[in-house]
Amino acid sequence: MNATSKPTATSTPAASTQTTSTPVRPFFLPQLSPKHLISALITLILVVGELRFGVLGGYDRLATALGTCILTEMVLSRWLLGHWPKSLLSAYISGNSIALLVKPQEGLLWPFAMCAVLSIAGKYVLRYRGSHLWNPSNLGIAALLLLAAPKVAILSHEWGNALFVNSLIWAIGLLVVSRLKLLHVTISYTLAFLALAWVRSVTLGLPFLTEVGPITGPMYQLFVFFMITDPPTTVRSRNGRIVVAVCIALVECALRLGNDFGQAWAAPFAPAPAIFALFLTGPVALLLTRKRKPA
Repeated sequence: MNATSKPTATSTPAASTQTTSTPVRPFFLPQLSPKHLISALITLILVVGELRFGVLGGYDRLATALGTCILTEMVLSRWLLGHWPKSLLSAYISGNSIALLVKPQEGLLWPFAMCAVLSIAGKYVLRYRGSHLWNPSNLGIAALLLLAAPKVAILSHEWGNALFVNSLIWAIGLLVVSRLKLLHVTISYTLAFLALAWVRSVTLGLPFLTEVGPITGPMYQLFVFFMITDPPTTVRSRNGRIVVAVCIALVECALRLGNDFGQAWAAPFAPAPAIFALFLTGPVALLLTRKRKPA
């Protein structure tokens, strides 16, 4: 009995060593968080847009937006939560997005600072059950456009619709959202946008390509790859995310048609129908889903 029990005793540690050893990951990408992937995509868009077309309009704009986002994040985290932020990636993403998307009158820097404060403050103030409701830059940009519309516009076609540039960004963007397991959100919104573009073209008597055109612009590239796919501000279920993406496209279509037919209620949303569609729809979806769960 003793002779047969010894091999068992000596083999147990070896077996446990094999089962508890950490496997070596063959590729680094699965270790990256969603925010790392999103920040990489936004950095790519910023670098390509600035080097090829100068879309920033000056590095002082980037410094203002990025610096204000980071400073606001640090101050509010320390003040309201009692500790310094564990990561500044969210502030980095918001700052770069604001620098790219916000286009104020020449020489104005305060819209970048104002938008940055609104974006980051919304994460700490406009919360429900411990989580924020709006994508930070979506909230900041929508609020800025409503409050300072005469002096502020949004990125439109400043780098045109060059096939190579758009193909590169769409290819990387699709890879990123695929790694985040949120490709279905981007695809659902895009398909809904295309279908509703056809509806608008028939309703307005305009060429289909005219109504499809906006989705090829740089603002929509940021919108479909990181705003509507922002993990903290999307509902949890796959089917729920698909429904929300289609609802965002429907609200956007309603805002566009409202302006096309000269409706006064739609006029404030004319500068950026997609931005406002997410601004109006996303938080409602989060509130409805979070209310169903126990506090």
